[in-house]
This record gives sequence, structure tokens and C-alpha cells, in this order.
Amino acid sequence: MKNIFPAFASLALVCLSGCSSYDPALNDQNTLYLGAGGSIVSKPSGTTLDTVSYWDGDHVQGAPSIVIHLGEQAAYFYKGGELVGISSISTGREGFETPPGQFKIIQKDKDHRSNLYGDYVDAQGNVIVQNVDVTKDPKPAGTVFEGAPMPYFMRIHGGVGMHQGFLPGVPDSHGCIRMPKQMAEAFFANVALGTPVTVTP
Repeated sequence: MKNIFPAFASLALVCLSGCSSYDPALNDQNTLYLGAGGSIVSKPSGTTLDTVSYWDGDHVQGAPSIVIHLGEQAAYFYKGGELVGISSISTGREGFETPPGQFKIIQKDKDHRSNLYGDYVDAQGNVIVQNVDVTKDPKPAGTVFEGAPMPYFMRIHGGVGMHQGFLPGVPDSHGCIRMPKQMAEAFFANVALGTPVTVTP
């Protein structure tokens, strides 16, 4: 029988990462992930495994609304009550769970960066310390904090929002709702401040 311990070791690394995608294991083509039904899957070359996401709302009218389903790891976009898009997502991992509830889009920022998580870099922009939490990790002398990029950020509550990010197939963030780039772009372009967002278990 093939030894699957490395797969579970890699999976453990995935579950310990944060909202950014700086953990080398997350970008290693040899890293394995837990898929549907407990199956072990690998990351396809150059892309994230995604057989769910689609957008068909460009020519549909009606007020937008979003439902985030934590159990399904999917986001549903509606216009006037009509489902026009679904996105695969990665929500908060254990200890950083994405809160359920009724929310609204309270900020849109296409080029947003985290003010808590990122790297310490030197004056030339070289990364000195990766994956830091500014509330816990001391800053080395001569470095500055560079927040993790969170493109197409749509804030819904506190520090939680939807944004483009890596999807390993499991809840993996610090509470944010990560989406593939094309879906983050579509959602961002079709929401306004005040758009209702429901997060369900």
C-alpha cells in the first residue's frame, strides 16, 4: 500500500496558512489537498481546481445580493432574485472562522492590502520575514511592513471581506472569503455599497 503520510503532512501545512498565499506549500505543485468525500487531490499545473465557478450576469438587471455558504465553500450571486453566478471560495480556517450573519458591502477597494498580515521587507523590497502578524511578530530593525495583497476587496464586517486569493479546496483564511480572480472581478464590478450579503453555516 502506498504511504500517504506525506499527503497528510502537506494537508496540515495547508490548514496552518493564513489569508495570504505566501506559504511555499500552497504554491508547490507537489502539495496535496483534501478534496470532496475525503479524496486526496493535487493542484493542477498553473491553476486551482475549480469545477464550480461561473458568471452569467452581465446582461441581467435587478438588485444584487450575495449568499456565502460556508459548508459548501461557495458564494452565490443574485440579481433581482435570479442566480447569475457561483464562485468557489475559501473561508476562515479553525480559530479564524468567517462569521455567519446578515451583512452589507461597506467598502470596495480594488487594490486593498492587509494591515495585519504580510511580510517585513527591507529598503530594497526584499522579504526579510514572511507571513507575519503585526500584532504578534516583532519587526526587525531596518524593515517595514508590507501588507498581503487582497485585490478586489469587498468588506462586509470588521476585517472580513471577499477578495481574490488562493483556494486550496479547504477553509484556509484568517476569516476573509477568497475567490478566484475572475469571480472576484465579476462580484466587485456588480456590487455597490449596501449590497446585502448573507453568510450561512
